[in-house]
Amino acid sequence: MPSPLLSYMMYDVSTMPAFPASPPSRTEFALQTIKQRILSGQFAPGEALVESELAHELAMSKTPVREALKTLETSGLVVVQPYIGVRVRSLSQADAIAIYETRLLLEPEAVRRSVARGVDSARARTALEEAQLASDAPTRSLANRAFHASLWAGAHNAVLTGILEGLRDQTALAAVGTWSRDPSWRGEADEHDRILAAVEAADADRAAELTRRHIAGFLERLRQGGATT
Repeated sequence: MPSPLLSYMMYDVSTMPAFPASPPSRTEFALQTIKQRILSGQFAPGEALVESELAHELAMSKTPVREALKTLETSGLVVVQPYIGVRVRSLSQADAIAIYETRLLLEPEAVRRSVARGVDSARARTALEEAQLASDAPTRSLANRAFHASLWAGAHNAVLTGILEGLRDQTALAAVGTWSRDPSWRGEADEHDRILAAVEAADADRAAELTRRHIAGFLERLRQGGATT
């Protein structure tokens, strides 16, 4: 079974065209490591992230750590507070609902366009297989996130996919927090299978409708949940 960090590196795939593999830079390594620890709960919501401490632990200077934290701020996983420092973001129930409401508005249409253009479903099937084998919620969430991204990646609308790409980290944070209260991932896995079947049948409208129902179901569970994710 792959380690959480290796799983993270496997699943955190961009929808941009692939380039030849190369060793990660120090900034990229810091980014991957800190992000994995946030999504696994090792760094708790509200916890302070101190540049000097992280740099010492990762055996690097503070500069790549600082750059990694800036990227994490952009993706919504940390909050930078002037004169206070950097803390792991605490998602409120309202935050999580807003994230999923935005996905509900945009993702079904992105999937419909992508499937209509003949998206390759192999990447999505691989992600589902990895999700089924996952032994922890963060790894499963990252695999599920890769599944969804692979389906809307071919929508050929940079603004649309850019917004969805920007929500991916926050989606994972909300999903893991919700599963900790309501372990609904088995039912969601069945929904993923049905979505993939529609994709492989090249039925764009059905894939979009199943995606809409899938996100709407999770959104309803969020609305029924506690005060924070």
